[in-house]
Amino acid sequence: MTSSVYMFLLISLILTSLTNGDAGLIQTTCKTTKYADLCVSILHSDPTSLNSDTKGLALILIRVATANATATSTFLSSQLLTTTNDSTLKTVLKECSHMYAFSGDALRASVQDFASESYDYAYMHVVAAADYPNACRNAFRRYPKLIYPQAIASREDELKHICDVVLGMTDHLAF
Repeated sequence: MTSSVYMFLLISLILTSLTNGDAGLIQTTCKTTKYADLCVSILHSDPTSLNSDTKGLALILIRVATANATATSTFLSSQLLTTTNDSTLKTVLKECSHMYAFSGDALRASVQDFASESYDYAYMHVVAAADYPNACRNAFRRYPKLIYPQAIASREDELKHICDVVLGMTDHLAF
């Protein structure tokens, strides 16, 4: 009886290690991405990552990127209320808020693509999510008197880097 319990535990452990992610999977997967340190940092901060396969790791990163896009959209909307009466700045901030909202929408669409293993579509949606912030930067460029705020530039870079990590993972899932 005791040996059958040990055998069951051993088989369970082996199957778990074959199907679930671990710190080694995180390291190996993140090494294949453009921003490996960022990838590892984000995934190690999420306790569910240790029980995830590569697809699950990508979904964790998409969740983080979506939260970034949503928080940036909200931040920009709040800036509309606290900025001066500069109508041009308010127009640009509103456009930027919409672009980050669209980025979040594209990331949410990629989750559905991952669920159906439509990795080409997931890739396309993540590329779009990373590109929407460019419209914000370009909106500021249209008005030479406006300076692109560092707070937005930092959020843009973070979102793009997370999306680049997801794209690297998606490349490996597609094959």
